[in-house]
Amino acid sequence: MTYQNVITCPRSPISHSIDATDAAARVRRAVPADARESRWTAADGWEIRVLQIPARGTSWRRRGAILFMPGRGDCYEKWLESLNDWADSGWSVTSADWRGQGLSGRLGGDATTGHIDDFATWLADYAGIWTEFVASQPGPHVAIGHSMGGNLVLRAVAEKRIAPDAVVLSAPMLGLHPTWAPNALLAPVAQAICAVRGRTARAWSGSERPELVKRARQHLLTHDAARYADEQWWYQERPGLVMGPASWGWIRAAIASIRALERRGVLEKVREPVQILATRRDGLVSWPAIRSAAGRLPAGELVAYDEGCAHEILREADPVRAHALAEIEAFLDRVAPARG
Repeated sequence: MTYQNVITCPRSPISHSIDATDAAARVRRAVPADARESRWTAADGWEIRVLQIPARGTSWRRRGAILFMPGRGDCYEKWLESLNDWADSGWSVTSADWRGQGLSGRLGGDATTGHIDDFATWLADYAGIWTEFVASQPGPHVAIGHSMGGNLVLRAVAEKRIAPDAVVLSAPMLGLHPTWAPNALLAPVAQAICAVRGRTARAWSGSERPELVKRARQHLLTHDAARYADEQWWYQERPGLVMGPASWGWIRAAIASIRALERRGVLEKVREPVQILATRRDGLVSWPAIRSAAGRLPAGELVAYDEGCAHEILREADPVRAHALAEIEAFLDRVAPARG
């Protein structure tokens, strides 16, 4: 593993409004005119929403294809800025909701609780989407995942469900908080709560009031207030996207998926080049777990951020985000160069 100790990035001033005429905001708040939103049907008939953005520019600039998968409770709308950036750089970009998130239906007992019984369901969906993605797009083929998506992408690679040319993980969910509690302890606790309260019961409150709580949530995700506000804008534009807290069933399944990657020999057999971007200040996923996992990957690279960087690195303030995009570009140029 190679390790880059990135110096503290400066914070941007926190503001609580957004200029609707700002060009970057317009990109973040519109599905690109050249994009295609469609549905992919799983083997059991479940329909999953997919976004495809073609590579832009002349043919000699074409770099390959990226499949980006978001995190828990996410929708691809939140990540349009980065998806557009990669398309502008010559990548053909695909993204999708996870089953039960975004506009791909729900698995819980209500319209906003995020539920899954077993991450194996998502892994099967992802493998199917990946197969069609590879068949329809010229390579190199790159798998990118954020947070929960990072956990699932890495599991898919480790279990030989997919064989990408390169992997990029942003703040992957390889451990949860509290970071001091071993998953061997958390697993039976989650199982017991599921038995008492039910698998689909909410694991925490969905309320973001009072305002102090909203600001605390923002600081867990990003120091950029304008980018944080995009999420709520999309919820107003497309109300079906709204996702609240996870279920206790999701907690149980997430711990099981994390433990699957913790088993000795699993990550040590991953031969694909893997770049991990993470922050020591992450309040949602475990930095020690990420650091440990990165060290077990034979071709792993860890880019570490500190003060001024929260969980959503690709939605952070410009200094952090620009640095992260440059690191990803340099990594892909090195391990997955353009073909032809």
